[in-house]
Amino acid sequence: METTSFLLLRLAIAISMFGHGLVRLPKLTTFSNWMIGTFENSMLPKILVTPFSYILPIAEFTIGLLLLLGLFTKPALIAGAVVMLALLFGTSMIENWEAVPSQLIHIAFFALLLHFAAYNSWAIDTLIKK
Repeated sequence: METTSFLLLRLAIAISMFGHGLVRLPKLTTFSNWMIGTFENSMLPKILVTPFSYILPIAEFTIGLLLLLGLFTKPALIAGAVVMLALLFGTSMIENWEAVPSQLIHIAFFALLLHFAAYNSWAIDTLIKK
């Protein structure tokens, strides 16, 4: 994988995460209420769903922004994968099988980028190392 290929993949997952967070932040309470309602009949208790529903958009936005900038790239990739694993678990708890492929693709992107992190030369991380 070349540095340009890495950049394109990093930007793709960054835009996805950033976009998810960006559109949810202005309507955080509405998003939280929707998520709580979605998980109402699941095995997950409301005491877990509620804080996650508020943290998720902030995490998506932050991870996306860091990846767009190429700042703290490895920790951001790991954090992104952890968020997606949590989403995958939640999706399974509500049996929303249609969402699983998208989440698996996101996780694959994070794992692939983490594996090839040495090619992350178009990034603020690179400038900091110099």
